[in-house]
Amino acid sequence: MRPDGWHLTEDVDGFLARAGDFLRSCPALHTMPLSVTEKLRTLGTAAYGDRGVPVLGRLEEAGKVYATFYRFPSRSLCVTSLTPEQADTLAARLAALGHDLPSVTADHSTAASFAGAWQRRTGATPTLRVQLHLYRLGTLTPPEPVPAGRGRPAGEQDHEYLMRWCREFAADTGEAVTIDAGSWASTHFAEKRYTFWETPDGMPVSMAGVNPMVAGQVRVDPVYTPAPLRGRGYAGAVTVEASRAALTAGATDVVLFTNVANPTSNALYQKIGYRPVTDFGLYDFAYAAPEAS
Repeated sequence: MRPDGWHLTEDVDGFLARAGDFLRSCPALHTMPLSVTEKLRTLGTAAYGDRGVPVLGRLEEAGKVYATFYRFPSRSLCVTSLTPEQADTLAARLAALGHDLPSVTADHSTAASFAGAWQRRTGATPTLRVQLHLYRLGTLTPPEPVPAGRGRPAGEQDHEYLMRWCREFAADTGEAVTIDAGSWASTHFAEKRYTFWETPDGMPVSMAGVNPMVAGQVRVDPVYTPAPLRGRGYAGAVTVEASRAALTAGATDVVLFTNVANPTSNALYQKIGYRPVTDFGLYDFAYAAPEAS
């Protein structure tokens, strides 16, 4: 039997052989690690461009997996739910290995526990950057009234629209990413299926992306309407169309994240049938500058 504690690896197949059942046991809550590890399994690290080879970890006790994490070099640590004691054990292990974490992302309780443990272990000062609601679709309820137009799958002829709108979405959310014809394939936007809402004259006015299905779950991301076209019901209409397509394709869990600080989007998604699962938090870490010798 393997020893209890955290086991770290760069072998995604070996990681999933031990931790796959644990991740699939809560598809909605584990949407991020399920998506990332499936992409690594099928496409390899090249699919993540210059992010490098990630470290994957699992917490195993008496042969049972209780938690996992993944972390790309110089990127946020993303971890599943932990008790405060488990968070402290992980912080101690990573600090001992010399990890220099810029941030941590997890359900809010876990993120706060780890941030405190990391501060105690390294002296880094944590700051909450953003808090997110995770929603899961209950009964899909189209908005009333439905705006004029229709939903349709995005096609090859829409690629310029997609790249421009993904650039604008990334800028709105503060994501530093290059999105053009040369870089598109290595961005996390490329793997998604997109739905457009278009006006009766055929002009696209809003889009919703959906991640590939893993363990029966899909994640709606991103949803974007250009600023001049907002407030007309397009985002709700296109999200309903993308969600309906996911259900038709066999999804059992359709989830999405929203920023807690955006009451408009939170009200919209609840109106069309999304229900709260839990909150997530992202804490940044600031490190003291080394003293001059």
